[in-house]
Amino acid sequence: MKTLAKIARQGKLSLGLVFPLESYQGAIAKMENQEKLARRAEELGFKALWFRDVPFHDPSFGDAGQLYDPWIYMTHIMNHTKKIMLATGSIILPLRHPVNTAKSIYSLQNLSEGRIIIGAASGDRPIEYPAFNYKLSEKGELFRDSFQYIKALQNRFPIHQSKHYGMMDGRIDLLPKSEYTTPILVTGHSGQSLDWIAKNADGWLYYPRDFAFLTCTMSDWSHALKRNEQSWKPYMQSLYIDLLEDKNATPSGIHLGFKSGVSYTIEHLKALESAGVNHVIINLKYGSRPAEEVIEELGEHVVPHFI
Repeated sequence: MKTLAKIARQGKLSLGLVFPLESYQGAIAKMENQEKLARRAEELGFKALWFRDVPFHDPSFGDAGQLYDPWIYMTHIMNHTKKIMLATGSIILPLRHPVNTAKSIYSLQNLSEGRIIIGAASGDRPIEYPAFNYKLSEKGELFRDSFQYIKALQNRFPIHQSKHYGMMDGRIDLLPKSEYTTPILVTGHSGQSLDWIAKNADGWLYYPRDFAFLTCTMSDWSHALKRNEQSWKPYMQSLYIDLLEDKNATPSGIHLGFKSGVSYTIEHLKALESAGVNHVIINLKYGSRPAEEVIEELGEHVVPHFI
């Protein structure tokens, strides 16, 4: 798949960044200078910019992502960049009607000339489900239903029956169609078996774990692909990094990542590459330095190892 190959190749690792491109305390980012930083990330060789889908601010949970609607903000950043891939990490399929989701995907894919990659999830904030009048207990089924509906909408005048979202009987069509194939990655398990993900998704997007866990996960992924007679599909993950000024600073743990100097950062990423990870989405939220400085240093010293 040509679109996905721009950020993921077998045996190789590439780097992306997730919005907000800043470090910040609490849940709400300032969202300042994001366009400038996005352009600079592109110039430095980062392969993708990732956009989160956070419908509501839940004070008891992490953070609110880039605040803006992911489709609208992706369009905004698309207009400030030229070639860097734009990816969702991740669209919450059950909480968006698949017709609207597909319409947004194909519209953006055409307008960006093939720069869109979709990470899809069932959502990790249970409190959001009642606001949409959906049952949390059905989120796995809703995810699968939406996923299959979106796939069906790629066809001309599709015939498809969805349990939760409606039906298409071949008399109407969704436009625009796109000459670009849009890869859809499943995030975590999203209420699905690994065999279902291996068979239906274009890749697997997971969370940072220790290397022992990662080794087992990569083995499970490989076996699931083989069981379902699938060729290689990429494995990607997120990673929080606090890049310290001392290039040789030893690592210590932070939430879902580490703080260290650039030397260990390269070492860690090379270990992920050796383990089979194909793309790492760097999150700068817990950084102790301005994001602008960190992006520059990553671009100068780290990105060239993972082109």
